[in-house]
Amino acid sequence: MTLHPTQLHTGSHDLPVSSALADFMTGGWATPSLPAGTRVPGFAHFAGRRARLAARFPGERLLVPAGELRVRSHDCDHRFRPHSAYAWLTGLTGEDQPGHVLVLEPDGEAVLYLRPRSPRDAEGAFYRDRKYGEFWVGRRPDLAEAEQHTGVRCAHLDDLAPHPSDRNAAHDAELATALSELRLVKDAWEVDQLQQAVDHTVTGFEDVVRSLPAALRHPRGERWIEGIFQLRARAEGNGTGYETIAAAGAHACVLHWIRNDGPLDPDQLLLLDAGVETDSLYTADITRTLPLSGRFSPVQRRVYELVLAAQDAGIAALKPGASFRDFHRACSGVLAEGLADWGVLRIPAAQALAADSGLYRRYTLCSSGHMLGLDVHDCGRARAEQYLDGVLTEGQVLTVEPGLYLQPDDETLPRELRGIGVRIEDDLVITADGARLMSGGLPRTVDGVEEWMDGLLTGNA
Repeated sequence: MTLHPTQLHTGSHDLPVSSALADFMTGGWATPSLPAGTRVPGFAHFAGRRARLAARFPGERLLVPAGELRVRSHDCDHRFRPHSAYAWLTGLTGEDQPGHVLVLEPDGEAVLYLRPRSPRDAEGAFYRDRKYGEFWVGRRPDLAEAEQHTGVRCAHLDDLAPHPSDRNAAHDAELATALSELRLVKDAWEVDQLQQAVDHTVTGFEDVVRSLPAALRHPRGERWIEGIFQLRARAEGNGTGYETIAAAGAHACVLHWIRNDGPLDPDQLLLLDAGVETDSLYTADITRTLPLSGRFSPVQRRVYELVLAAQDAGIAALKPGASFRDFHRACSGVLAEGLADWGVLRIPAAQALAADSGLYRRYTLCSSGHMLGLDVHDCGRARAEQYLDGVLTEGQVLTVEPGLYLQPDDETLPRELRGIGVRIEDDLVITADGARLMSGGLPRTVDGVEEWMDGLLTGNA
């Protein structure tokens, strides 16, 4: 059914459009063009990625959707972020991509099916369509502009005709797995994007420390911290790569604490796990555990230094050809030995580490790291033999993040340890002979953290 212009509304609370206004809206518009000669960042890398994917599925038609808008509440959608595989193959990362689809034809040709500009015609979608109209969401490229931007043939989204034999990455497990595995090793451009994300994240952590006096005064100081970091993330990139964990005191024992609604106590620690996502959608993932007073207490220092020793052991285990699980085993061994030395573990560390035991995990629970890239837990659809049970390769980027989470209600712990949570997380790239610490701009040692905080809080850094 086609509605008369006076029947069309842009939303349930909007005014109707008269015929006179509809006629007036169709004329008198200039035709602005996007800057000539622009290419998507990293343009030189995308054709090779598409060719490698097509080679995995010769003679098949592959669909890789950008994804759709999702409702946040009533007529308000969540901010759109394209699917990582789509971004990896096209370089298109903006909020103007919902509904778009990359198609690799059986002969290997790539075609982008896009929603082009809203025409200034009598249908009036450019000002009536709240979801896609340019008056509402901004300018999009036309098909010719999109072709120049991406180097890919572009067609109108309405012309996409899916076939029953198509493989669609949104629900084809084999295709999703291939896309994850192809992203396991980063090229030099990707490593540079990740380094930028790390560098902006370091600046965000500095912002947080400078803001601590104000945060300590606020009844929801965790939210203050979250907001300060979000400001940096939006100013320098696309935003945060995941929900920020700003966990003070016993909240640090909740592994994915994102409520961030608690106060800050200067006698406690703050566990801050946060990462800036670049405009190219590569994210950092860094955690520091900071004394809110600026100085670790003796018991806080003891826990922190055990976690740091575990991280040092994990980092030392990183090199090409090592098992991916080696660094986790190294971290776990140090933690278990320390817990046994403290008398927290009532059995020898070796026994607690055995596969049929794992009792040390009551106090640490999760793995000690993961791949990093376009997703914070990158390449998660890869097969175990290629990832978790595989070996490290030059160009892979990953985190090392051991932690101790000493629950406030855990009666197996001495009282002075209860409610302390410490995680130290850094981002590293595997090199020809080991690993390079990408997040070395943030101190890791007790003395280094205290000196760094002091400099920021007194204005000497």
